[in-house]
This record gives sequence, C-alpha cells and structure tokens, in this order.
Amino acid sequence: MKIAIGGIANESCTFSPLPSTLDDFRLTRQGDPHFDELYPFLSAFPEAEFTGTVTAKALPGGPVEPSAYAAIKTELLERLEALLPLDGVYLDMHGALYVSGMEDAEGDWMSAIRELVGPDCLIAASYDLHGNVSEHIMAALDIISGYRTAPHIDTLETRERVVSLLMRCLREGIRPHKAFVKIPVGLPGEKTSTEWEPGKSIYQVIPAEIDGDAVMDATVQVGYVWADEPRMTACAIAVGTDPSAAAAAASRLAARYWSRRADFRFGVEALSIDDCIRQAVAATDAPVIISDSGDNVTAGGVGDVTAFLERAFEHQPDDLVYASIVDEAAVMRCLDAGAGATLDLEIGGKLDTRHAKPLPVSGSVEFIKPDERNPQVVLKSQGIRIILTARRASFQRRQQFIDLNITPEDHKIIVVKIGYLTPELKAMARQNTLALSPGAVNQDLLSLTFKRISRPCYPFDADMAWEAEPLMF
Repeated sequence: MKIAIGGIANESCTFSPLPSTLDDFRLTRQGDPHFDELYPFLSAFPEAEFTGTVTAKALPGGPVEPSAYAAIKTELLERLEALLPLDGVYLDMHGALYVSGMEDAEGDWMSAIRELVGPDCLIAASYDLHGNVSEHIMAALDIISGYRTAPHIDTLETRERVVSLLMRCLREGIRPHKAFVKIPVGLPGEKTSTEWEPGKSIYQVIPAEIDGDAVMDATVQVGYVWADEPRMTACAIAVGTDPSAAAAAASRLAARYWSRRADFRFGVEALSIDDCIRQAVAATDAPVIISDSGDNVTAGGVGDVTAFLERAFEHQPDDLVYASIVDEAAVMRCLDAGAGATLDLEIGGKLDTRHAKPLPVSGSVEFIKPDERNPQVVLKSQGIRIILTARRASFQRRQQFIDLNITPEDHKIIVVKIGYLTPELKAMARQNTLALSPGAVNQDLLSLTFKRISRPCYPFDADMAWEAEPLMF
C-alpha cells in the first residue's frame, strides 16, 4: 500500500500583529533526519510504503502570510501528484491555522488534497487538542483524532494511533462513519488542562467510549480560542463502523464537556503582575516560576511585550530571570559590544506596540550564546537577568537555561512567556503562579474584540442554552 505523509501546523493568533512567514516554518521532507524523529513507528507497518511529501511546522504566531501558505500547499500537492495513485494520506496537523484573508485554512488544505487524490483514497489526520474543526474538514477527512493530554505528552502516541487506524481501515476495507458535535464553548488552554479537573475527568472517559469497532476512535477538541473565526469552539468527534454508535458517543462526550463548562479554572493561582512578583519575593523556597501568560509565545504571543518586566523593575527583586524578550536589534548591539560590556538599550515593544512600548534598560552583557539562527544574550540589570533573543523562543526546558549559563534552581524567581507549565518546568518549580498580563493572547477573553465567531458561545453568552446535535459524515 502506498501512503503519503504531509501536514501543516501553526497555532495562529488572529489578535497578533506579527505575521507568520515562510521562514518561520520548518519543512520536513522524505530523507530529512527529522522525518524519522516525527514518525519512528512506521516500521511497525511493513505492508505499507510511506513517503514524506512536506510537513511544515512553526512556533505559534500571528496569521500566516498567504504567500507562505500557498508555497507550502503547492509543494505538497505537487509531491502528492507525483505519487498517484495513493491508497492513503496521513496528515500531521495542528488544527489552528489561520491564513490572512481566508476562513478555515485547514478546510481549504484538506479539500485540495481530496480533490487531487480522489474519493477512494483514505485521508487521516491527527490534531493537537487545541485544534479547531469545521464541517468542511469533517467532509474531506475519513479519520481524525487528537491529543488527549495538555500539556501534550501523547504527541507520538496520537500520530501512531491515527496511522494505525488508517492502516486497519485500508486492510479491512472500512470507510468509517464520522459523527461531529460542535460545542459552543471557547476557553483558553490554561483553564482546560487535562492535569486537573474537570479536564482530567473529561479526557479520562474517552477510552470508555471506544469499543474498537462500532466506535473505532473518539476525541474531544478544546479548540484554540484566540482565533476569531466561526470554527473557534470545542467539539466532540467519533468515528466507527456504526453511525448510531458514533453519534451517541460524540453526543455523550459533548454533553459532558458542556455540563462542566463553568467549572474550568486555572490550575494555579492567577494574579496580577504585581501580586505575582510580591508573592514570589516573599516565598521561602525557590525557584518560583511565573507565567507571563498574556505574551505566551507557545499560544501565539509576539514575545516582546515588556509589561511584566517594567513592573519587575519597579519592585526591584534581588534575583529574577526573565525568559525572554525578542529584540534582534538589542541582541546585535550586545554581540557587537561583547561579554562584560555595559550598555544602555531600549528593549522590546517594537512588535506588539498595542500592548507594549520599548523599555529603557541599562545593564551588562553577562553571557552570549552565538547561534546562526537565533543568537541569545543574558543582560543583567540590577537583580534582574533578561534573556534577549534575536528570534522568538519558548523557554520550556531546563537545558535552555543551562545553555545560557543559568542554573534555574540557583535563582529565586524565573519568569517565562508561556501559559501552564510544561512537565519539566513544573518539576523544577517550588511555587508557580500565572500572571494575568497583557498581550495578544490575553486570558481576559471578554476584553478581546471577537467579530467572526459563531454566536451564541460560552463564556461570551453566559446564559445560553444548548443541546448536542451530532452531524454525520
């Protein structure tokens, strides 16, 4: 059997002023060493010949430039056409792609693939838990499933599960029935993690809905709330050989999610910037890790909002590491001056000018990490060490700090531009708070200007009534 692999993944914040360009994507093709890292399980299916076309992945950001999307889509379709006829296509997606000027970019992507490969070829897709799904997408796909953990620790498991479903359907000649329930709830990932309630229970019961036949798979998508388009909501999906069973499973999952909509909450204390800093300074155990959530680059934040840092200088903590501010010009000046130099800089506030202004800082260049793609420096000013990066970066691993000569456990306060902590950061933290800071991915959803989402939708229409009505495909 001939199976093609491709995909495009970008969590695109429509409230971000910073577009995602072609240069922001990492393109993986057949023969790239990274291909085997993404799909190490393919050897388990010796009956199939898998060929990588192009898989494009980028750090979450702003709307994707149409030219970038067109270039990636064109390459994918050309490579697919060269492989025809195909028995199957596996798409490694995220599900929250937004292309400037286009509604439902994934729907466009998948429809183009369906048109090319024909009606008999099976198409399967794996999704991030924070992907948005539409009727257009459901019509084009045969199989779709998503992560069941947030933070995401089942990425490889989900890819393998979807490929396994695809292979089984090809071997047994199954064309699954698909049930789709759009749940009119839009909530941020920081409230819907599967590590605490009610997300924990909602996701734990998914396997009980799957019997492997009538219902071959089921998934609940939280969705990506910072995408102002109609498909921005949660949803429940079930696929299987029995349309009635699939519809019932999707409806139960959707109703369970809906019934707990008001129970979703932050997993840690969510405080103002000032209160987060005060609490961290008063803590007796370290490190205290604070999430600068409004400029969370893992959700599409720009990465140069200085609001938190500005307040930190007002409080003058003895020991704080700030990760990070993206400012290529400031990094270049530090590189030119060299380690040990003292500089007066204006950092940040150049990209997301709606939420920040450049912050004047006088400090010494403590450490330089030369890197062809993303050089980084540590600028020390008073008791604050500011990590400056030439390109946006998400500090989620201890090694990223070690590479900058910073041992996190030796410092009192660590501030990171993310939302909920990754398992590695969570293991290091003796205390963790979430700062309700400004930025493109502000947690105060009601303060954002949504114009195109489907209404009514919770929490924007808090008193709305709703019942699950599955759509069948």
